[in-house]
Amino acid sequence: MSESAQQWDSRIGRRLKLRDLQVLASVVHWGSMAKAASHLAMSQPAVSESVANLENALRVHLLDRSPRGIEATVYAHALLKRARVVFDELKQALDELEFLANPTVGEVRVAAGDTFAAGLLPEVICRLSRHHPDIVIRVAQSNAETPEFRELRERKVDLVLARTAKSFADDDLDVEVLFDDPHRVVVGASSPWVRRRKVTLDELVHEPWIFPANQVIHAVLAEAFKARGLEVPRERVSANSILLRNHLLANGRFVTVLPESVLRYHAKQWSLKALPIELAGSPRSAVMVTLKNRRPSPVAQLFGEGVRAVAKAFSSQSPRQ
Repeated sequence: MSESAQQWDSRIGRRLKLRDLQVLASVVHWGSMAKAASHLAMSQPAVSESVANLENALRVHLLDRSPRGIEATVYAHALLKRARVVFDELKQALDELEFLANPTVGEVRVAAGDTFAAGLLPEVICRLSRHHPDIVIRVAQSNAETPEFRELRERKVDLVLARTAKSFADDDLDVEVLFDDPHRVVVGASSPWVRRRKVTLDELVHEPWIFPANQVIHAVLAEAFKARGLEVPRERVSANSILLRNHLLANGRFVTVLPESVLRYHAKQWSLKALPIELAGSPRSAVMVTLKNRRPSPVAQLFGEGVRAVAKAFSSQSPRQ
């Protein structure tokens, strides 16, 4: 046996326990031995002993005391970063075993914003639920336009559905472009602008605009107006909620921009119409994002296949107006 293998076996392999890692993570999270003990239903001496066992096995100092409570040392941060991966892989393994034993059960965790919640996501969920009624789908709210991917990197979700610039890339992420999803200038069907065959942005400068509070979309609108030498309209309403924007558009007074994917799913239900205006600016794409080097669970794979199928059907349709 090599020296490194012997060292692992004697120093770590026989002494490092998953429970001790879990205790350390809880102490760091709560910043207190007492709070961690209460959360874990353990005594405080047992928590202290668990951390001491880890420090003895690893031969490093893991916790420091400060006026704000207990804080992790650089060694603890490095250890917990890897421990998160270990626990995630074990969970993925258990999910896979459960799925192999019964392919009709399991769960998938998805982060998505209003754009997908108002468009593709319901259709994906309905399709998956029809064929696998016992699978649980947990959806976490995120910002679809400027996602930070924090929950994905922390392995709290299996995948993220987002809208990004087409050139978006990151070293630790797999980014799969589903379809192009440009912005459209949208009004209600009762708006007088619907009866016009030709409409230009300069005619809409003084209309009551609903501006999304999201800075990315705000910048797209500003870029489109400035490209034509126009002043950016004064916003009358600022709101990210697609449901609220749809309600306001339905009365025929307001103008806004919506992603084409949202318009296609909502045009008939809310009597919405896209005006014949092309917006200048960086195109946006609907993407599915996963972590590199992380094998998805069977249920997450099923969900991903469902997303691709719905996206493919969506891409083949002509825009609804």
